[in-house]
Amino acid sequence: MASKAIYTAVAIAGIAAASGAAWWYQNQPAKPAAEVALAPTGNAASGAAAQGGGAPAAAGRPPAVEVARVELLKLTDDAQAVGSLRSRQSVVLRPEVSGRVTKLNFRDGERVRRGQLLVQLDDQLPVAQVQQAQAELSIARANHKRNQDLVAQNFISQRSVDESAANMQVSEAKLALAQATAARLRILAPFDGITGIRGISVGDYLKDGADIVNIEDLEAIFVDFRLPERFQTKVQRGQRAVVETDALPGRKFTAMVQAVDPLVDANGRSVGIRGCIDNRALQLRPGMFARITTVFGERDNAKVVPEEAIVPQGGRQFVIRLVDGPDKDTKVAQRVEVKVGIRRPGKVEIVDGLKEGDVVVTAGQQRVQKDGMPVRVLDVAPKPDGPVRGPAPAPAAQAAAMPAAAQPGKPGGASGPQGANPCASASAETAKPASRPKKA
Repeated sequence: MASKAIYTAVAIAGIAAASGAAWWYQNQPAKPAAEVALAPTGNAASGAAAQGGGAPAAAGRPPAVEVARVELLKLTDDAQAVGSLRSRQSVVLRPEVSGRVTKLNFRDGERVRRGQLLVQLDDQLPVAQVQQAQAELSIARANHKRNQDLVAQNFISQRSVDESAANMQVSEAKLALAQATAARLRILAPFDGITGIRGISVGDYLKDGADIVNIEDLEAIFVDFRLPERFQTKVQRGQRAVVETDALPGRKFTAMVQAVDPLVDANGRSVGIRGCIDNRALQLRPGMFARITTVFGERDNAKVVPEEAIVPQGGRQFVIRLVDGPDKDTKVAQRVEVKVGIRRPGKVEIVDGLKEGDVVVTAGQQRVQKDGMPVRVLDVAPKPDGPVRGPAPAPAAQAAAMPAAAQPGKPGGASGPQGANPCASASAETAKPASRPKKA
């Protein structure tokens, strides 16, 4: 009971003290008008606190902002992807018929020419059949010629001539069959290339379809990669792509887009692309991992601003542009809607809304509450006489701007061989083979 009485007394004393303080505050005399005029008001006080990090500032002074100028840069519209390298032509030689190996006419890793004999299987029986068919054909031709002479003298009927002509055609077909059977035992190179490592030796008996050796055409290398479907309208045949490999760090190769798959992959929503690289220096190998930068276009005088200057609002992009104010130290803010283009680390392209040399706010946009508001510039770079050039262009732009004679892997370069670019005809396949190649 004693504690309750104490609590009650303390509560009553607190209420009385609060009531007295409120009465005293309400009955204070009013401040002079001069003091009220000198006190900072809402916006001015908040602007002063914002610009000085909490330190008091003079009343009515414009807020301070940081700015930058619209620069001109060389921008490259590109996209990055990863892919794999593959030979322009690749084949694994396999026999069409069974037989024993009697001759190997190549060495591992050796360059071979189209039509060159690589493997010879035992052909004694087929050769004998060819000789027999040739003899039968010779007899059939002689009989047919004799019958033609006899029918002209009316010694035999026309039926005998027709029968001899049919026999001659049968003999010709038998000879062609024997020659085709013998040709299947000669395995030739289907195109110019480099052989792999063989897995057979002279004397081995090969069944039809057994692997002999692979041949790779490395004069031109294909690079296969995929890009998201949103790029399908940008990528076209003939565009350039810069290829880098982990196996050759620091080296860049220029590829030309050869084909774009018309089918969009439904699983990854991506489109397949194939490029071609001039590889006559034989620096690239099929199966390598590659990083590809596809170049869609270039703009030499693109207008860019720091990405901090962009103020998004309701799906639209704005910047705060500064124009000259009433005195040399004051600028007036104007909010301008812009259309952005390519984005680069720290930079954004302005397609429409600004011109070269315009000054935009990069920090302190929250202090500019309305258009026409005067602001003070904390730091602005002096306007140069000519166009402002930014940092060095991206690797893709460097490779695109590099002359053909100096680009790595390009014909006429320091390490590249002379002659026509094999990628120019990489997509053209030879219709007529030199012989009957045995391939998979």
